[in-house]
Amino acid sequence: MRFFRDINLSAATAGFVAVLVGFTSSVAIVFQATQALHATPEQTTSWMWALGLGMGLCTLLPSLWLRMPVMVAWSTPGAAVVATAAVAGGFSMAEAVGAFMVSAALIALCGVTGWFEKVMDRIPMAIAAALLAGVLARFGLNGFAAAHSALPLVLLMLAVYLLARRWLPRYAVVLTLLVAIAFVAARGEVASASIVFSVATPVWVTPQFSWAATIGMALPLFVVTMASQNLPGVAAIRAAGYPMPISKLISITGLATLVLAPFGGYALCLSSITAAMCMGPEAHADKAKRYTAAVSCGLIYVLIGIFGAAITGLLTAFPRELIAAIAGLALLGTIGNALSAALQDVQHREAATITFLVTLSGVVIAGIGSAFWGVVAGTLALLVQQYRRPAV
Repeated sequence: MRFFRDINLSAATAGFVAVLVGFTSSVAIVFQATQALHATPEQTTSWMWALGLGMGLCTLLPSLWLRMPVMVAWSTPGAAVVATAAVAGGFSMAEAVGAFMVSAALIALCGVTGWFEKVMDRIPMAIAAALLAGVLARFGLNGFAAAHSALPLVLLMLAVYLLARRWLPRYAVVLTLLVAIAFVAARGEVASASIVFSVATPVWVTPQFSWAATIGMALPLFVVTMASQNLPGVAAIRAAGYPMPISKLISITGLATLVLAPFGGYALCLSSITAAMCMGPEAHADKAKRYTAAVSCGLIYVLIGIFGAAITGLLTAFPRELIAAIAGLALLGTIGNALSAALQDVQHREAATITFLVTLSGVVIAGIGSAFWGVVAGTLALLVQQYRRPAV
């Protein structure tokens, strides 16, 4: 099989790091959403089953089909919307499932009609690159900010990374991760947990549709997922230079969410953070073989779905400073490339800078994250500066 010929250690590690960072950085928010809906332990496990299988299969199968690194994740801001809306509206789990399905249908409609891709096609590359840089830069800053509480660990990881980049650049992230794990294990900083490898069981919840849940949960979930997740996800794909069928991928995430919603699959979307980890040169020297990193990521997500509780315990055992630092170091190259692309064109430079800064600010307006407002600010700046400007 071609996949086994194409994969190497750095690609497999990139897939693991993507899962490690993507899962551990936001799983607590997903758990908050289940608690806000008064989910039983069995229903919470079912959510992990649905989200793990959904992310895994939507990442693995399209990546093998297209031979490009398609990265799908759960909607982290979407989980926050669900948690907030559940408390404010007092919705039941059945009403929430109905809202998940309405949101999923709208996302699938955006993919089928091609509307979202047409909007993205009109965004200049400099703005898209600045958006990606702004999204990723927060993780870069968090990586170095981890030195406040774990200075020896961060300094060690930085030293190993720089030395490996000098002598073994292909395995810089691999070696940094291994040394970091050995360091925290030697210091007894790996959380101990009783891990039981049991197969997760899906729990069906019959959807209940209501106007209150549609307005109070479904529409905000749809808007946030498209603006704060799919938009930077497409920017990551464009910045990496992969000619993916965006509309089809959006449709796949919408349809997969529609199927998995009764089991807890509240919102699947294109990823930007973990996508950058699997689409960059650190994943594989050959751009045509970086899909293997995404496939590796997808396989691990499937295992998370099958053995939800056990894998969650394993991944969350590492100190948060290690997760933050490895994410920041793994994204350094992509952040630099995105900034270079954003600032290369003098005519677009100021608008791209505005996009970058607004996105990096983390501002939230009307419940919509800074990724969307960064694009709005940069596009408006570009229109003011360039609209009907006479050619020089």
